[in-house]
Amino acid sequence: MTEALRVSNLSKTFPRSRGLFARARPGVRALRPVSFAVETGETLGIVGESGCGKSTFARMLVGLLPASGGEIVIEGRRLDTADPARFGKMIQYVFQDPISSLNPRKTIRQIMEAPLRRLHGMGRAARAARIAEIFDSVHLRPDFLDRYPHEFSGGQAQRIGIARALAAAPRILVLDEPVSALDVSVQAQVLNLLARLKAEFGLTYLFISHDLAVIEAVSDRVLVLYFGAVVEIGRAESIFKHPRHPYTRLLADSAPVVGRPLRAPEQRGSELPDPLDPPPGCAFAGRCPRATDLCQTEEPPLRPMGEDQLAACHRPLED
Repeated sequence: MTEALRVSNLSKTFPRSRGLFARARPGVRALRPVSFAVETGETLGIVGESGCGKSTFARMLVGLLPASGGEIVIEGRRLDTADPARFGKMIQYVFQDPISSLNPRKTIRQIMEAPLRRLHGMGRAARAARIAEIFDSVHLRPDFLDRYPHEFSGGQAQRIGIARALAAAPRILVLDEPVSALDVSVQAQVLNLLARLKAEFGLTYLFISHDLAVIEAVSDRVLVLYFGAVVEIGRAESIFKHPRHPYTRLLADSAPVVGRPLRAPEQRGSELPDPLDPPPGCAFAGRCPRATDLCQTEEPPLRPMGEDQLAACHRPLED
């Protein structure tokens, strides 16, 4: 298998505002150095609580947000924001909110034509043919093209968003919570559509979600983010059957399951650390029932746990 994407020590720090005479303060670390690779045709699920850095990470991958450090390499070429069109043909973004991601003043035809005209320089006849092909692939009617975004349901709008991303003919799609704003029945339709499109167009997915059931259903491998850092990564079946990091177990135990009564998982706290005053050592130590003095003072490195998992934990869970 060839590599579709490689991320090396990617990080993001947002500067903190200060008064005219105030001393400079350290910035807020939204994403600590992250490194991983994604193979062509693979779906990497990225999961974590709200505020863990998922959307910041996603926007950096497609060049919407500049990185503070590290590099992004797509098919052997380093991402260079100086030439956005070059990488717009390789990687595209599907937004969480399907309605607000579409320009309300443009018709669907105008929205669909933008990447074809700007990225590929297509003429009118070529654009029309390409749009007809994509609309057929996502099961949208041709008469939708002359309507505006507010005239569609959430599921229809998300399929339009997916069609817009496909118009650029990318090899990688970053899907940022693509079904979280949809009804459960519509979620299943969109997930089935994404699976078919992946096979039809030979796509590679980075699928971001806080819903473990969705991540388990679509992912080949899973990356778990906590407080801007990778705490576990591995094959999906291994992550869900035998999580090594206590935070991964916490996420699994917190997810509601039909027929199982809700119960609070074992933990010492319920909130993420303060990003303006991050704790020393392991960021999860304040919530972890297995934390020791070492966890409070020394940040654990990401290291191998078994054959196909890595976890950042001083006291990992056993099988």
